Amino acid sequence: MTVQDETTTTDGILLSDAAAGKVKSLLEQEGREDLALRVAVQPGGCSGLRYQLFFDERSLDGDIVKEFGGVKVVTDRMSAPYLGGASIDFVDTIEKQGFTIDNPNATGSCACGDSFH
Repeated sequence: MTVQDETTTTDGILLSDAAAGKVKSLLEQEGREDLALRVAVQPGGCSGLRYQLFFDERSLDGDIVKEFGGVKVVTDRMSAPYLGGASIDFVDTIEKQGFTIDNPNATGSCACGDSFH
């Protein structure tokens, strides 16, 4: 199955069913229904830009809000151009566990995969 098959398509970030399920599970553990998953891009890392994913209760002017399986995903207006069409998945294998981001806007990344340009 491709990411397209598992994902609700929008004009911004795409969140796979697996990622939405993991975020929902984490929010239930926190006991907070007022939080959204904020996805941002910040300067940093060896390649120039770094992804940030965190739970946020704030609503900032210009935020773009999407919903996937009952999970709100928020992107600020400065990060949105870097994240258009990016897909977020959750991987749980022996080798790796965590969120992954496939970003068509990234022209390269560092060897550790922590940042991009």
